[in-house]
Amino acid sequence: MNKYAIILSAGKGTRMKTELPKCAYPLYGKPMINYILENLRASGINDIWTIVGHKKEVFEEMLKDTVNYAVQNEQLGTGHAVKMAALAMKDLKGITIILAGDTPLIDSKTISDAIDYHNKQKHTMTIVSTDMDNPFSYGRIVRNKAGNVIAIREEKDCSEQEKLIKEINSGLYVIDNQKLFWALERITNNNVKNEYYLTDIVGLLQEKEKIGTYKIADADILIGINDLVTLSEVEQIIKNRIDLDLMQKGINLINRASIFIGPDVKIEEGVTIYPNTILSGPTIIGKEAIIGPNSEIHNSMIGSQTKITHSVIYNSKVGNGNYIGPYAHIRDNSVLASNNRIGNFVEVKSAAIKDNVMACHLAYLGDAEIGSRANIGCGAVTVNFDGKNKHKTVIGKDAFIGCNVNLIAPLTIGDNAFIACGTTLGENLDNNTFAISRPELKKKPNKFK
Repeated sequence: MNKYAIILSAGKGTRMKTELPKCAYPLYGKPMINYILENLRASGINDIWTIVGHKKEVFEEMLKDTVNYAVQNEQLGTGHAVKMAALAMKDLKGITIILAGDTPLIDSKTISDAIDYHNKQKHTMTIVSTDMDNPFSYGRIVRNKAGNVIAIREEKDCSEQEKLIKEINSGLYVIDNQKLFWALERITNNNVKNEYYLTDIVGLLQEKEKIGTYKIADADILIGINDLVTLSEVEQIIKNRIDLDLMQKGINLINRASIFIGPDVKIEEGVTIYPNTILSGPTIIGKEAIIGPNSEIHNSMIGSQTKITHSVIYNSKVGNGNYIGPYAHIRDNSVLASNNRIGNFVEVKSAAIKDNVMACHLAYLGDAEIGSRANIGCGAVTVNFDGKNKHKTVIGKDAFIGCNVNLIAPLTIGDNAFIACGTTLGENLDNNTFAISRPELKKKPNKFK
């Protein structure tokens, strides 16, 4: 059976106090809607329609052509939103999963289990529900005396008796496509808000079709984000899930309350993370690495047994056994091989560094290739920018670059070359060559007393 999905994501996010569409708002390191998309795909659903409206171009830029788009220019209710997608889906047969883009905790297991239950029970429509002690603001599952679902009643339309119902609608549905499209054509906006409620299709279908609920125990999964308070609560749930999973796998999180580990980070066993560390983006940390304290790593690969302290690494690859920091900055697709020492206040930018290089303090290595076992002295600089263009510096293996050396690119320095401290070098240097450019020392009586 073919499976499709519709994500309701046209909300403005007014209560979020942001110009972004609500479902594009960042949640623990990535846009809220991405959690939904990832879990749908993990459930085997790849044909996905996203309902967009306010600032639709934000979604189009963010998601590109990975989803289909349906535009809801006026916010006339959830039923109207789904109808925008139904116009494009009218010839498709199978089942559709409908869910809100602001419910990022709904996981792939919940989606898959709901589909399996729907198919086994041979339902026309399955509503994912849960029991809540305080169901205020949620739609209630209304049943007849026989226990059959006959309606979903929104809070504002509930009678006093219906407000006592504990079973609530999650906003996640599994439904037969053709029955969905039939019902959407017949719903009205005869309610307090004058909107077309998607939930009204239950009343239309229940007389002739089999409608049931798939009840889940964990109500947290169904939390919808409407403001920054709820966003913060959901972030804490996501953080706890990530942290507990990592600790159960043998990752040592020291003072985990101060550590941020994004949902796309992968960490291998035996790693220790010290306080005030941020790991974000699709970052990978290798076995037995030591990260932190006070470090930030984004979209990077860190090798096994590498130690990083008080440092920042962005969009780069760091191999095994490196020692980085304190206060180092590695960025812009730099690649470090193994067993290098990148120390205090060293910046590495768009550089390829081979094995066993020493750059222990106060150096800038930009747009460079540095050979194995090279030594970079304190204050050495690759002068890569001429005011208009960037240029490359190549340093051979076993080269020795003294303190306060300026290497004016484009420049190639041979293997085993030696550049004395204080030298400014603006021409290539052959293998096994010594270079020095120091002004003559002049001594005079001190007249500055």
